[in-house]
Amino acid sequence: MRSVAAREQAWCAAALASQRSSPAWRAWAYREPALVLGPSQVGQAGGAPRCECLTRRSGGGAVLVGPWMLGLSVRLPASHALAGAGLLPAYAWLGELLRQAVQPWRPQASVLDAPQARELQRDAASPQLAWACFGGVSPGELVLGRRKLAGLSQARSAHAVLLSAAVLLYPPGAAAWRLLCDACGRPREHAGALARGCAALADRRDAACVRQQLYLALGLRLGTGPDRASPRVEAPRSLI
Repeated sequence: MRSVAAREQAWCAAALASQRSSPAWRAWAYREPALVLGPSQVGQAGGAPRCECLTRRSGGGAVLVGPWMLGLSVRLPASHALAGAGLLPAYAWLGELLRQAVQPWRPQASVLDAPQARELQRDAASPQLAWACFGGVSPGELVLGRRKLAGLSQARSAHAVLLSAAVLLYPPGAAAWRLLCDACGRPREHAGALARGCAALADRRDAACVRQQLYLALGLRLGTGPDRASPRVEAPRSLI
């Protein structure tokens, strides 16, 4: 059986090739760690990674997915209103949806606009961390102060726009950051800086509630439930 991360990338490839005229989305709850590289990072894994190594269609830095993370994949027809008139507008609604959905846990969370993202990029204490998704920021992404909560990326085809989100549900732990550095052949000293530059939405006990709230919010915004084979969830009564 293929891993969750491998099924995610297969779904994304099929979504980009599809000519369907309606939106589709999937949510991914990872059971095991996997390294997911951006297209420009192919061949940059360090030696023999101690976890599965995959390449995604959308841009951005390396991500170590695992139980601490929720993945979201949204496929929009190229003509859909939410696809935006360009790369940055296409992110705007998804970043705002994430912000509103996590208010019960992170009321101070905000969505970066372009000037704010440039400011954080200039002030970054460790610009050498840009190889990692959570080592840098981009417009539309979700932050808590100067720390990143969720990373966004996108890919486009003639027929579709594919938006992907990597959302930190709870702190991954030091071992996960070290595994990411090892898998990418980067110094382990980067692990501490990566951990300090991000924030999680909640703790492990609340992770299921956060996932359910995000599923509910995305389904309501797109007017459709998750694509087949997505995890079946019900919204907690207290969040409806």
